[in-house]
Amino acid sequence: MTEAGVPLFDPVAEHAEIGDGVEAAVLRVVRSGRFIGGPEVVAFEAEFGATIEGRAVAGCGSGTDALQLALVALGVGPGDEVVLPANTFTATAMAVEAIGGVPVVCDIDPDLYVMTADLVEPVLSRATRAIVPVHLYGHPAPMPELMALAEARGLGVLEDAAQAHGSSVDGRPSGAWGHAAAFSFYPSKNLGAYGDAGAVAGDPELVQRIRVLRDLGRDARGAHVEVARNSRLDAIQAAVLRTKLPLLTGWVERRRALAAGYRELLADLPLELPLVGPWAEHSYHLFVVRVPGDRDAIRRTLAAEGIEAGVHYPTPIHLQAAHAGRIKVPAGAPVAEAHAGRILSLPLYPQMNRKALVRVTDALRRALAA
Repeated sequence: MTEAGVPLFDPVAEHAEIGDGVEAAVLRVVRSGRFIGGPEVVAFEAEFGATIEGRAVAGCGSGTDALQLALVALGVGPGDEVVLPANTFTATAMAVEAIGGVPVVCDIDPDLYVMTADLVEPVLSRATRAIVPVHLYGHPAPMPELMALAEARGLGVLEDAAQAHGSSVDGRPSGAWGHAAAFSFYPSKNLGAYGDAGAVAGDPELVQRIRVLRDLGRDARGAHVEVARNSRLDAIQAAVLRTKLPLLTGWVERRRALAAGYRELLADLPLELPLVGPWAEHSYHLFVVRVPGDRDAIRRTLAAEGIEAGVHYPTPIHLQAAHAGRIKVPAGAPVAEAHAGRILSLPLYPQMNRKALVRVTDALRRALAA
């Protein structure tokens, strides 16, 4: 019998652990007949908000929608510049462009892969309206210094917390720092739905604005007061997320233990392992190493042994065709560009066991030797 491979993320293994609870939650919604909004969504928003210092939360259709809705609620409009790091998922930039804003790219810290105040400040202009720190791979951006810079310049701060569930800065959760925070619950996230889903966290006034923007401009009285979009969190996804939420802390601890295992098993190899700021708690949405030589050849060798490795992300956003000619890069992004050809995401998910961890590291050892 052929040995099963090791996927980057394993939703089947996750469902084997929690399937009974999820199926009961879905059946509860089906029997209720309340599929859009309703008590499941209200309860999830409150329960999730409690994990980020009691912030108000509005669920929405996806993490991308969460970014876009939050930018509008922060007052970003056509022609306004928004600063974001070069190494992020394209949705961060697309959300800016979708509302007529102008993405402005800064470089990333060479060790932590995130923006810093020193990298943001040189790219600010009179047109800058907001900055978007991205908590990449589960490592948060240095929020105290970024908030201080934003306050001094009168800028809005939107945390892109799509990969940050369970991480923190100085003991304070990611998503609790900025004027708003956008979360994704894409299935592979630390807290994932069974489809697309997202949420915006912030103060009650901002979140109430999101509730109008996500529901075709409809206010609490049922009047449509502005042109907006349809991006509501459906009740089945909310019920799935409610089932998973109490498990999040334990799952993040498992991720940290697996990351420690990787560090132990890979310590003698010519790799650059992920660093963690002394002020940060990493939630290890991804375990990203930097490899020498031909990264893509190494990835193909791993695939031949049944090991699924990923690349997050192979092309900095300012070099992607979708944004050609519309993204500003005032100070360049040499670090992000150099990293893009070397980064490799190794399999990591809470249901992964030591045997799978050893299999990945042994295969990587052989790939590097080849």
